[in-house]
This record gives sequence, structure tokens and C-alpha cells, in this order.
Amino acid sequence: MPIESQAGPQTVGMIGLGLMGSALSQRFITAGRNVIGFDPREECRQQLRGIGGEPVDSADAIFQVANVVVLSLPNSDIVAEVCAVARRLRAVGNSTMQTERSDRLRIIDTTTGDPVRTTELGQTLWEVGIDYLDATLTGSSQQARAGELIVTAGGRPESFQQCEPLFRDFAKQSFHVGPRGSGAKTKLIVNLVLGLNRAVLAEGLSLAQACGLELSEVLNVLRSGAAYSRAMDTKGRKMIESDFAPEAKLAQHWKDVRLILEMSDRVEATTPLSQLHEELLSDLVQRGFGDFDNSSVIRAFDRKAE
Repeated sequence: MPIESQAGPQTVGMIGLGLMGSALSQRFITAGRNVIGFDPREECRQQLRGIGGEPVDSADAIFQVANVVVLSLPNSDIVAEVCAVARRLRAVGNSTMQTERSDRLRIIDTTTGDPVRTTELGQTLWEVGIDYLDATLTGSSQQARAGELIVTAGGRPESFQQCEPLFRDFAKQSFHVGPRGSGAKTKLIVNLVLGLNRAVLAEGLSLAQACGLELSEVLNVLRSGAAYSRAMDTKGRKMIESDFAPEAKLAQHWKDVRLILEMSDRVEATTPLSQLHEELLSDLVQRGFGDFDNSSVIRAFDRKAE
């Protein structure tokens, strides 16, 4: 059934209450929804309670209550584990469910994952009465809190249309980009371009610093002309001030770049810049920057940081 944003409280299950999951929960609560959430970390569950949500102690409890469940998880392995719980509960409780019943559980997976596994998972879930959208998100947790994310979703067109009111709680735009797995593929392409924008901004600012230029003025010049990219707005000041408090962790983007390379290998595409990018990020993770904001990529060009 349609998810009506303005028709009173709607219960949304939220699994994964990290940077992005907590930001999404805040947006849902602000929109008047009831949020029931789970994360294995106690501090994340208590944070949800503090903003008006209801934390629970397991993913099982989420699927037993909510017909709409949003996943915000680190990778496809964890997504598969969580969805196995949903399949088990649905098989036990609804063994006679027909695939077109209106009370079909819907899982909205915002995780940036492996497109092949995402496609297979969506089909497996559908067969046991669970609808699945791989609704990947472009933007940081800060942008999520401001309602400025972009959704790229793969799945049935009808499912996407029914979820659009929910997306409007936290996103400025949402796109249906094709069948299951298409959201994951599109997000990896977006992250390829976005990540390289950050890396080239970091290289440029590092060169400007080595030349003795005033970095704030250089950033203003870059933002004013043809070299502009949105990364300058979201990450430029953080790079200049070495403010690496995480809004989106560098290790997560390193994971995404590895997925980009795997996808390009499967389709026999050429991605030499992403190969270089992976080497930079791998080195930074080994040097201890994995849990820092992805703006810390600038440290790849700072020889004094070694």
C-alpha cells in the first residue's frame, strides 16, 4: 500500500543506526513517523531513544512490527544476514502468502553494496513475499539531516512510486533507474565520479599549499569557475582546516572503490583512475585514516603526514 507522508504517523523500521542511519531516523521522526530501530551498538540505540525513536534489541523485533524496513548497513554481507532474518520470519509466519498480497513486507536497502548480490537478493526476497528496493543514497549524513540526499533506486516501478513519499522525508530528488540492482550500479558510478572529485580537489589544495598560496582564496577561485564541483562545498573547508570528524568514513569509500573495480572487471570496462584511487585509499586506511571523514584523502598528498 502507498506510504503517505502527510497522513499521520507511519511506523518505519530502521536497521543500522550509524552516521547515515541516525540521520535518516531523525528525518523520519521530524516528518511525524514512528521509528523503531536496531543497531548492535548500545550507544546508537540510546541515541535513537534520545531523538524520540524506539530502540529494540534485535532485527527480529523490527520485522515483527514494521511492514516498511529501511537498511543502512556497511556492506552486502551484513545486508544478507539481516535479510535472512526477514526471510525466516516471513516463511514461518506467512507460509501461505501469495506474492501479490497487499501486506507484503517492503525492505528499502540504502546500503552501497555489490550489484550482483543485490540483484540476487531482491529476487530471493520476492519469492517469499518481500518487496525489495536497492535505494542507494548520494550525500553525507550531514546532507541527510538537511534533507538534501539523492535517491537512486532499483526495483519494481510500482514499489518506487509507493516509496516516493518516504524518500521525500530525507531527499531532494529520487530517481528510478531500472530493475533490481540498478540502484547499486548507479550509486557506484556516482561514487566513482564523486570520489575522484574529492581526490583531485585534495591534490590541488595540496599543491596550492606547497606553492605558498592562501588556501581559502584558492578554494574561492575554484568554486567560482569552470573547475567547480560540489565536493568543494562539502569537503573543501574540511580539507583546509584538517577537520576530519566523520560525516562519511574514508574506509567506506575505499570499500566502494573496490566494488567499482569489481564491477568494471565484470563488464570489461577501463577504469585506470579508480585503480589509482584505490591505491591511495588503501594506503590511507593502513595509515589509520579509515574511520576519519573521507575529506582526509588530502593526507595522501601531505608528505609530512607520513
